[in-house]
This record gives sequence, C-alpha cells and structure tokens, in this order.
Amino acid sequence: MPLPFLTADRTYEAADDISLPYDDRSRWRRPYRPGPWRVGVAALCLLFASFVLFSGVIIGLTGSLTSAGVIFAFALAVIAYALRLLRMGVWVSAHGLRHVRFFVTRTVTWQRVVAVRTVQQPVQWLGLPRTVQGQALTLALAQKNRAAGDSAPLMTTHNLDFLARASAFDRASDTVEAWAAEHRRA
Repeated sequence: MPLPFLTADRTYEAADDISLPYDDRSRWRRPYRPGPWRVGVAALCLLFASFVLFSGVIIGLTGSLTSAGVIFAFALAVIAYALRLLRMGVWVSAHGLRHVRFFVTRTVTWQRVVAVRTVQQPVQWLGLPRTVQGQALTLALAQKNRAAGDSAPLMTTHNLDFLARASAFDRASDTVEAWAAEHRRA
C-alpha cells in the first residue's frame, strides 16, 4: 500500500485542477511576514484588552452598566488598534501596490508606478521623530505623464517589521521591486 506523502523513490504527481492560494495573483498579499516587534506590541495590546474586558464584566456585575459600557468601548478600541497595527505594511497584487498606514491606506496602480527602489537615507526609528541612518524602499509615481518626485518611504530598516532584521528587509524590498518590474512590463 503506497503512502500518500512524497518519498525519495517516487515522483510527486500533482493534480492539475488544484489551485493553491498563492497562485491567485489578483489577491492582495503582504510580500513579507510581520516583524516580531509588530506582533509583540499587538499581542501585548490584546492581552491588555482581555484584562480590560474582564474588569468590564466585574464592573457590570457589581456596579453600573454605563461604567461597564465605557470599559467595553475602551477594550474594543484597544482591540481595533491591535488589529490595525497588524494590518499595516505594504501589500501587492496584480492590480497595484497598497501602502497601509494606521489612519491612511493608499493604493497605486502599477501603471502609475515609475520606480520602486531601495535608497540609503535617514529614516525614522520605530516611527518616532528620531531619525537614524538606514535604508528605505521608496516609490516614485508618474503624475499626468511625467515623473513626479514622490518618494514616500514604503518600509524602512528601522520600522516595526524590520528592526534588527536587515536580511528580511532585503528580501522584502527585492520582492516588492520584482512585483513592480513584472507588472510595469505587462
């Protein structure tokens, strides 16, 4: 009886009708994994929200319902913050490039993209006002058939995803640049 997994002495015969989730180029996907700093901050926020929800239940059982409602609303705001924090980053698809920030999401079609390149420049450290020397993935857009000087950094070596992970930044920036090169040609 042959076993259903791949062995060294037999070849894998894949069914042609099976579609894998990463084959769909029209779905929005993040070309890198969220960094440990981003996941850690979101996990701590969700842990804090669980304590706040528990205290809201206790306040609701022993005190007034309006106080419990305020506590529940605060917990929901913390949960929304954590989920939005996890959603932030650069997303790509066959349609274009999407830069998700905390309050603003900007989507650009590949036809408007002039260049996506990695540059050495001062970047913000963890989104704070302090700047350090690092690398940034910048996006140059075409506006009304002429190249514009719009070089907003999409991601940097010192943000929550890539702090102390230079090789992960290099892989992610290379992937985004490859998506841009592939879809600008098409």
